[in-house]
Amino acid sequence: TQVLSIEGLKQVEVDELFAGDIGIIAGTESAEIGDTFAGSESVQPMERIVVEKPTLAMIFSVNTGPLSGQDGEAIMSRKLRERLLREVRNNVALRFEETALPDQFRVMGRGELQLGILIEQMRREGFEFMVGKPVVLYQKAENGEKLEPVEMAVLDLPEIYSGEVTRLFQTRKGILQKFEPQETVGLHGSARVRLEIEIPSRGLLGMRSKFLTITRGDGLFSTQLLGYQPYKGDILHRTNGALVCDRLGETITYALMNLEDRGVLFMGPGVDVYEGMIIGEFNKDNDLNVNPCKEKKLTNIRSAGAEFLVTLAGIRKMSLEQCIEWIDEDEWIEVTPKNIRLRKKVLPLNLRSVKRAERVSSGSKDE
Repeated sequence: TQVLSIEGLKQVEVDELFAGDIGIIAGTESAEIGDTFAGSESVQPMERIVVEKPTLAMIFSVNTGPLSGQDGEAIMSRKLRERLLREVRNNVALRFEETALPDQFRVMGRGELQLGILIEQMRREGFEFMVGKPVVLYQKAENGEKLEPVEMAVLDLPEIYSGEVTRLFQTRKGILQKFEPQETVGLHGSARVRLEIEIPSRGLLGMRSKFLTITRGDGLFSTQLLGYQPYKGDILHRTNGALVCDRLGETITYALMNLEDRGVLFMGPGVDVYEGMIIGEFNKDNDLNVNPCKEKKLTNIRSAGAEFLVTLAGIRKMSLEQCIEWIDEDEWIEVTPKNIRLRKKVLPLNLRSVKRAERVSSGSKDE
């Protein structure tokens, strides 16, 4: 239907394309990015650009929460599918797969940053949806051995932070391959070093934000896929459970103050919550169903404003990247234009277990 050419940053409609032009052809499903169009069969096609295969997969689902449709557009599965397919056509590094459930789709990419950018784009477009825990794409060797993707992380950072960064990567099965002092000097006069660390793709989940925190934003981080190697063993993930809301309502300061000793809160007072929504991290490894909407009982005894002097100790505001790293197999991230919420896949508290072993095994079966 259209033939377009590139002029600067613009796409301009033209009547014909000449040899050597990079063009855009609209109106056909058979053509893909990287195809060569020739005038005769004798012309040899250009070698297709090789894109690294995806290493992570994430489930995108329709928003089924009680608060869906309040912040943005609560899309149906058809519209979510069309939006993901449109993204896959434009981005050759992404892959799309149907699942056994009609309202859930699997998107595969090169890393959590790439999938996080897609989630943020859809969020800014006004969509409401849910995403699950990212899963590493494993392979099997000819002898049946389990293989996993391994990447080379190249870090450029001030030397004073190198020890702490190295320890961080070692906890995720990282192996230091190279340590090179650099001639450049940082902003504060400190020498810089370049580290090359071989690490499984699983170990890179959530590492970017931690790396930037340790280096005070002065570090550079890039990765390159090395290939598939034998499974490196279990990597310590989140050991704590979740504080799960047990009813629909609005959080109250009085109730949250009584929950502070149980763990770390993710939200303050005046936030709409519902049954099955995660409001914080529990101190122990099991989940705990709590009531953050409990109001103080009224009596005829009054203190001189003493309760107004007490405030919440601290709240951990969870970003999208932190949520992707934090969630377990039995949890969803609910993404809306205004909010990012954490919730259980099974909302009614009488239908889900609070024991870690049972909830993680049931979550992996759902995947």
